[in-house]
Amino acid sequence: MSCKKTDQAKNLPEDAPNAPRATSSRRTFLKGMSIGAAAASAALVTGCVPGADATTSGELKLRWQEFFKKNYRLMSQEEKDQTVDRLERLAALKHNQELQIGSEPPIENVLYGYAFNITRCEGFMECVTACVKENNLDRKTNTQYIRIFEMEPGQLDPSSGDGQYYHEVPVDNKFYMGTQCFHCENAPCTKACPTRATWQEPDGIVVVDYDWCIGCRYCQAACPYYGRRFNWGDSEVPKEEITQKQHYLGNRKRPMGKMEKCTFCIQRTRKGKLPACVEACPTGSRVFGNLLDPDSEIRYVLKHKKVFRMKEELGTEPKFWYFID
Repeated sequence: MSCKKTDQAKNLPEDAPNAPRATSSRRTFLKGMSIGAAAASAALVTGCVPGADATTSGELKLRWQEFFKKNYRLMSQEEKDQTVDRLERLAALKHNQELQIGSEPPIENVLYGYAFNITRCEGFMECVTACVKENNLDRKTNTQYIRIFEMEPGQLDPSSGDGQYYHEVPVDNKFYMGTQCFHCENAPCTKACPTRATWQEPDGIVVVDYDWCIGCRYCQAACPYYGRRFNWGDSEVPKEEITQKQHYLGNRKRPMGKMEKCTFCIQRTRKGKLPACVEACPTGSRVFGNLLDPDSEIRYVLKHKKVFRMKEELGTEPKFWYFID
């Protein structure tokens, strides 16, 4: 018995107009589930686990177990712990990397919110750099979750701004406006997903189970804020630059053909830390905190500052506000 490899999508930019859709090993496999358990057993013996190129029986077994796990949100905490343990061992076996992958659950009585001060941001983009590094974003395609737009006075729609400026900042008579995933309370992306691979956690963070995403990009089409990114190829991050402290739903390596997005640095925030972008901002333009805490900075901003949300008329209820001093 031989293993037949599926074609892989070309490494094209995210907005490539005629780009082929990446083949999903899980989707392909699930379509063929009717072949029965006998064929599955034969595949195990011969090493035909989708996407696997294992050289040892131990690695093959780990890959097989990982492939057949349930969707993350359907797992018990024990199953989640077993899953991240497998991923850590696979990284050690295949790439000689010592990763720390967490499965920390939401913190009780916490609902995260974000605010962006458009009068303070000066367009330096330290936030973008910090996000790329913290979240192990693909260096080859220069994937970025955050975009900073240079705006004209009186304009509040980022699509009217310049998101690709390459000059010294700040510029007189301009202001700067950042966008990313807004973690909407009524998120249209989660409703569009046919496999329920994306959902909102109790702490308000909209997450993706990368292993259950089939790469259909429906969520990307549904998002009115351009918050989703698609992997056209395997993520490339120099080994010495990999952030080793990861979360299963956060900054672990994303496979080719999957959707990804900002997760409010779930690997940090569920441990009581600030997102990398907030920590890196040199002007204090970014505010993050617990919306349920009346003494939090985010609540102070919402109460005392002039705030607005993008495309409020859509009813998506983004947990991301803009404000001015």
